Amino acid sequence: MPDSLGSRGKFGVLAPSTNTSVQPEFDAMRPWGITHHHSRLVIPDSKVTDDASFMAMMDNIRGALFPALESVLTCDPDYVVLGMSSETFWDGIEGSRQLQRKLEKVAKRGVAMGSDACRAALRAYGRDVKRVGVVTPYMPIGDRQVVRFFTECGYKVVNLLGFKCASPTAIARVSKTELRDAVNRVNRGSVDAIVQVGTNLAMAEVAAMAEFWLDKPVIAINTATYWYALRQYGIKDKIQGWGSLLAEH
Repeated sequence: MPDSLGSRGKFGVLAPSTNTSVQPEFDAMRPWGITHHHSRLVIPDSKVTDDASFMAMMDNIRGALFPALESVLTCDPDYVVLGMSSETFWDGIEGSRQLQRKLEKVAKRGVAMGSDACRAALRAYGRDVKRVGVVTPYMPIGDRQVVRFFTECGYKVVNLLGFKCASPTAIARVSKTELRDAVNRVNRGSVDAIVQVGTNLAMAEVAAMAEFWLDKPVIAINTATYWYALRQYGIKDKIQGWGSLLAEH
């Protein structure tokens, strides 16, 4: 028997304890009959000033990922959604596949990851999408991993803007105005689509608006990940207000 509130499904959602964007954005997109059950990767709000300190933060994330997964599994979710993205892009397509296999081996159910979601979202817009602009909150070492992933997927990253955020919580303080300006900056040079990664950048609303004025796909990773989770789980509802991906695909 299903949960009385989650009659269509329970999603276990994993996000860093420092992340304040995934939960409200996923909740705003939630269709009827789906419930969210959040588990936190407990990490410190460490200072990030260069590649070395960024890697220290990554080590914190890696150490906290599977304990958070094991925690959320105790509510017996029907599906798991990974609300953190940096690790999913690491070491290209093969690194992403290895992480997926490890997560699903422990979860014993489907797991949606941001890297797979972005790839599926770009494919949903068709073969004409070849050149992308990318926005990240990362330091250069993280940006290089994102470029590697998309390149291995067959896309050319024409422009990339990394905000080099000074701590995990600082990512959520990037304003809508700054995000708008970043979209405009990476849109130069015959870009077919724009992708934002880093789940604590609150980009979902800005991306939906940007699609209207740019007349091209603008993919926010939280929107893509939630869309991908719904579709992989079998929910085909078209959801308005968050851009063409959820509304049309």
